[in-house]
Amino acid sequence: MIPFYDSQLGMKKLDWYIVGKFLSTFFFAIMILAVISCVIDYSEKVDNIVSKKAPFWVVANYYKNFIPHITALLFPLFIFIATIFFTSKLAYKSEIIAILSSGVSFTRFLRPYMIGGGFLCLVSLVSNHYIIPVANKQRIDFENTYINDGNYKYAQDNLHLGIAPGTYVYLQSFNFNNYMGNRFCAEKMTGTLLKEKLMADYVTYDTIKKTWNLHNVVIRTNDTLHEKIVKIPEMTINYPFSPKDLNRGDAIKEALTTPQLKKHIAEEQLRGQENLNTFFIEKERRTAQPFAGFILTIIGACIASRKIRGGSGFHLALGIALSAVYILFQQIATTFATKSNLDPLIAVWIPNAIFAVVAYLLYLRQSK
Repeated sequence: MIPFYDSQLGMKKLDWYIVGKFLSTFFFAIMILAVISCVIDYSEKVDNIVSKKAPFWVVANYYKNFIPHITALLFPLFIFIATIFFTSKLAYKSEIIAILSSGVSFTRFLRPYMIGGGFLCLVSLVSNHYIIPVANKQRIDFENTYINDGNYKYAQDNLHLGIAPGTYVYLQSFNFNNYMGNRFCAEKMTGTLLKEKLMADYVTYDTIKKTWNLHNVVIRTNDTLHEKIVKIPEMTINYPFSPKDLNRGDAIKEALTTPQLKKHIAEEQLRGQENLNTFFIEKERRTAQPFAGFILTIIGACIASRKIRGGSGFHLALGIALSAVYILFQQIATTFATKSNLDPLIAVWIPNAIFAVVAYLLYLRQSK
């Protein structure tokens, strides 16, 4: 027999009982997810791992970092399903009816859910900003070395990069195997005036001296009154960028802690990068996602606290359907942010705002 609690503040035995059920169900679900995900991921990568003779300890370290990645990715979904699963079990055994019949209000009944959800929200918040990115860096390094067949070594064609205020460089192509680029161009601007334009047929990067060697150079200068053209067979310049700056894809955002991500965004803005919405979305997502888990906890408790004929199966089906709707809203909002002018902050929080309203309406319905 579980002792009921009164209306006084402080954790009572039933609080601990529900929180214990909540957290144990959540961590059990995450453990099952991690095992299944690792097996599926290994089956997809085993050919590359074997052919490239990846050491066992390196593979083990990869999966040590893969588990936090997949856990963080599906955090809201599994906190929702865990809430529905164990709450439905309590309702099926008439435990919730007994609790509410003893004079406990539905608001008081939700308190342990809010405590458990708040705890997981806090853990996820800290992990998203500081822990998961460190794990992702090692995970991405492993995939680049053993899985991606070296494709990461080739930057895209037609590369534009701002290297200083008013200074921009362009490369038609760049090969990371021999550090050679074709059709190089560097422009210095003052407002809308092009002061200097340097063009070279091809460039090479000296990895020892950290300098750029330019070949068949043409320098065109303009002071608004006179224009001058100079041709130089070969010259060396110490530009403030290296080949790694040409190969920064979107995946890098997952491997940066939030302070590093903010610094990276500031650097890219200085370099003249125009579309940084994916980085802004990643920064905001790290905060919005944990709160999504908290909101879905309240929704799950409201949905599954009623004993119905369909039992746990119906509750789980409804929970999965609502999860699918949440993911749909999330993808639509993200697409609008990356492809249009929707503010990334608004885009990331739209699903949370919608489901917060749903949670409030369900709470009002259940508390009557």
